[in-house]
Amino acid sequence: MKYPKEYLDEIKTRLKVSTVVSKSVSLKKRGKEFVGLSPFKTEKTPSFTVNDEKEFYHCFATSEHGNIFDFVMKTQNLKFGEAVKYLANLAGMQPFMFSKQDEEREKNWKEYLSIVKRYVEFYHDELLKNESLTHARDYLKNRSLGKEEVKKFKIGFIEKNPNFYEKLKEEFSEQALIETGLFYLDDKKKTYVERFRGRLIFPINNISGQPIALGGRIIEDNDYLAKYINSPETNFFKKG
Repeated sequence: MKYPKEYLDEIKTRLKVSTVVSKSVSLKKRGKEFVGLSPFKTEKTPSFTVNDEKEFYHCFATSEHGNIFDFVMKTQNLKFGEAVKYLANLAGMQPFMFSKQDEEREKNWKEYLSIVKRYVEFYHDELLKNESLTHARDYLKNRSLGKEEVKKFKIGFIEKNPNFYEKLKEEFSEQALIETGLFYLDDKKKTYVERFRGRLIFPINNISGQPIALGGRIIEDNDYLAKYINSPETNFFKKG
């Protein structure tokens, strides 16, 4: 779950980087910094530095760097939440108590990510392996996007009459599926259809590299459809 910035800042205010690092690394003062042997590899000459003013450590031997949360996660093999709890205790702070709303939002966020990831992977595999999608692959090749680029950018293609929605319904609730923006209600058919059907799809990732939305492009001339579309805004995807 996402901790408030104020809570994390308070931990960093109470704990110097050198205080945290020195619990597992022997440090010596050198000017404004501390130096020591790298905790990430065996060495005889110190290549590890700590700067309390910048709240930062850097290992010149391995290029590992970061703040106190990064250090604890990497040296103790902890997840971020576990590192926060450990450091809060070290700083003499009470554990942060998440509300019911926080827990519900976290649950919805994980489900949202899971659906979008499954969606992206399924149609990416379709583009790579489905023999009937030669026209989509040729379209990309003509624009210098070969198999390597398709894999790198996780490009996919959705046929005009897909049925992956029904497959996903076996695992996720209808409400969760609709909230991703990948599907919408067709008033005439009285059923949910895929927003990006008949289009190439390009994942839109967050700063952590997780797909949270899509961009889509038709590959056939059509005067009635927009050439490009993006996912609508959702609880977890905001445009602009």
